[in-house]
Amino acid sequence: MSIDISDVDTSFALTIEGDISGYMLKRETFKYLDSKDKITVKRLLKRTMKKHIYKLLEQKYKSSSKWGILVGIRPVKLFHELYASGKEVEEIRSILSEEYLMHKEKINLIIEIGIKEAKYLYPVDKRKVSLYVCIPFCPTRCLYCSFPSNDMASKGKLMEDYISSLLKELSSIMPVMKDKGLIVENLYIGGGTPTTLSSEQFSRIFDEISKYIDLNSLKEFTVEAGRPDTITDEKLSILKSYGVDRICINPQTMNDETLVKIGRNHSSGEIVEIYELIKKYDFKTINCDLILGLIDEDIEDIKYTLDKIVDLKPENITVHTLAVKRSSRLNEKISDYKLSMGNDVENMMEYAKDYLKAHGYGPYYLYRQKNMIGNLENIGFALEGHESSYNIQIMEEMQTIIGFGAGATSKIVAPDNSRFDNIPNIKGLEEYIARVEDNIEKKLNYLNALT
Repeated sequence: MSIDISDVDTSFALTIEGDISGYMLKRETFKYLDSKDKITVKRLLKRTMKKHIYKLLEQKYKSSSKWGILVGIRPVKLFHELYASGKEVEEIRSILSEEYLMHKEKINLIIEIGIKEAKYLYPVDKRKVSLYVCIPFCPTRCLYCSFPSNDMASKGKLMEDYISSLLKELSSIMPVMKDKGLIVENLYIGGGTPTTLSSEQFSRIFDEISKYIDLNSLKEFTVEAGRPDTITDEKLSILKSYGVDRICINPQTMNDETLVKIGRNHSSGEIVEIYELIKKYDFKTINCDLILGLIDEDIEDIKYTLDKIVDLKPENITVHTLAVKRSSRLNEKISDYKLSMGNDVENMMEYAKDYLKAHGYGPYYLYRQKNMIGNLENIGFALEGHESSYNIQIMEEMQTIIGFGAGATSKIVAPDNSRFDNIPNIKGLEEYIARVEDNIEKKLNYLNALT
């Protein structure tokens, strides 16, 4: 790809500013830097080049990104790196503006979230870990979905074999975790839609986990119950009896026409009914997921959805921006659908942030994804004291998270927090069942190396 830059100012020089330990950036001297200095210099070079390329493109196309040169999915992690290095908040603000070209609005958001997250992250205790258990089944596959999810109509017959493999993985890994002195802080049952499980299947999984940890001692115990058509009184009773204290239901929108278009087989009225049923069990926190930018929706649709959801008074509301994922049905037939443009979705997000703040919800975690409409972000909002510890830990990557089930990834954080290793489980349902021993072996190799 080539870009015509004949009409833009390219007179600025590609320079490196600041102290780089007094070394000249010459090939013969660069090799003598110690590894830490090399990393510092490489990062500085990369950032400087990105800044100048960004400015050149900004001049050419008369457009900018409020995230500046940041393209990663975890922008708040940058705040924590600077904060942990001893930087004061105002110094961090200046760095984000001058070195990363971020707009004030995003800087303020990152700092607000970073400060709120700090009480959940520090001090870092390497003995503490979180668990993620994947249940990759759904009643139907949503139009935009790219998760390892299998619809019950075609894959439900594999549920029992899957549970057996999952239990084998749990029973092989969790005793080693216990022997190594690891303390499970958070347990998250996700998917897919975990409530496609029967009450008896939930009990078998929880009984296995409770052989090695006290479920009632967890800091947070979350189960995703995304679809109202999968939730029953009996299942809620089972979840409550095992100590689940956080439930996620995922309306995505309260517009019935949109629910049909995205492949949901429930109505907004059923969402309200099931929410009222869940409230009777007095879980500490209920989360509702929403998506901005769904097919044919505009800001009036978002206002309607927010009004309906806030009326229910959930403790958490997570606001996502639609991301067009490569493996989704939406991407396969993208030309068939009318999606909101960048500025429209940005206005939706601004409205959502202001509306939720006015109703007592503060932003507490944030992440971005590839191919998000408007180059925006996903933001978790919570009433004070209801922030999700697991969501914060998985975003900021300061705690080891061990994943079980098809498509789950374990993230092993180094003792000095300098790096982490990803150990992905096999994604395909049939392949996971057939090769569960391979998943077990990979994790055992890491766990047995722990001292």
